[in-house]
Amino acid sequence: MKILSRVVLIVLGLGVLLISQRHWLANQLLLLDTGGESPPLVDAGEESAATKWFDDYYTIEKLAPGTYAIGEPRYYQENYNYLLVGDNIALLFDAGPGVRDIIPVVKSITELPIVFLPSHFHYDHVGNGIRFEQRAVVDLPYLRSRAKNNVLQFTDMEHLGQAEGFATPSWTVDFWWRPGEAIDLGGRSVEIVHTPGHSTESISLWDQQNDIVLSGDYIYPGPLYAFLPNSSLSDYYTTAKELLATIPKNTKYFGAHRSGGPGAPQLRSQDIKDLHKALEQIRDRQMDGEGLWPTEYVVNETVTLLAEPRLLQAW
Repeated sequence: MKILSRVVLIVLGLGVLLISQRHWLANQLLLLDTGGESPPLVDAGEESAATKWFDDYYTIEKLAPGTYAIGEPRYYQENYNYLLVGDNIALLFDAGPGVRDIIPVVKSITELPIVFLPSHFHYDHVGNGIRFEQRAVVDLPYLRSRAKNNVLQFTDMEHLGQAEGFATPSWTVDFWWRPGEAIDLGGRSVEIVHTPGHSTESISLWDQQNDIVLSGDYIYPGPLYAFLPNSSLSDYYTTAKELLATIPKNTKYFGAHRSGGPGAPQLRSQDIKDLHKALEQIRDRQMDGEGLWPTEYVVNETVTLLAEPRLLQAW
């Protein structure tokens, strides 16, 4: 009986350890997938008629007046970054992993001063090692409190750069932009929308003039990652509810990744509705997923959701 009790205690202890270290384990899974370095480039596929190759790596697609999607279809995650050009400044929303320098692409489109704003801090969006003229960061209290003299040190679990050999960066922040704030680019403005779920600091940009939301990693065609450090199913649900309440139905969503081409990854309001419904069903135990960790839930034909096992889900 004593031996059995000890075995039970050991199993429980290992379970507690696994739960407490699950985010570290998620990072290690990324390392296993990549080997700690950027994978080789994939072959170029067919693109849409509206897409132009800048070189052998980047593509450019004009989505609306002064609004451009800059694709990285040969990077295995098929990142998409967005350039919004006003009369006074150009805003670059995301910059990929920094496998190549995105600045020459931007300069081929505009000569205006560039402000770089990441949708979130994961390594595949912050342009590791790229020298930007000015940087902006979402103004959240917990980030402000960490920044000394406007220098923000990322944490390893915010950046996750070890997966491809990128050092965790420290940034000088030129602009702190609040959620809900309208950013004046000159002749047009875009609104900062806080969209946590994929990560705590995740934001989207709402371009009301062109009926476009640039949604970062909150939603895009393919598997959404809701099991990483700082991910939250509860936040995913709250954000979907708020987007449905505030964003008009005819608005187009463009995400930060695509799952095969051609063209920029476009979604619609119905995808947000489907995500909201799926999250309700997951929360209420009305939807079953496949796989142990991460568990995959089907949202619709375009989107799936990768989450922690039900036992570890916090609602």
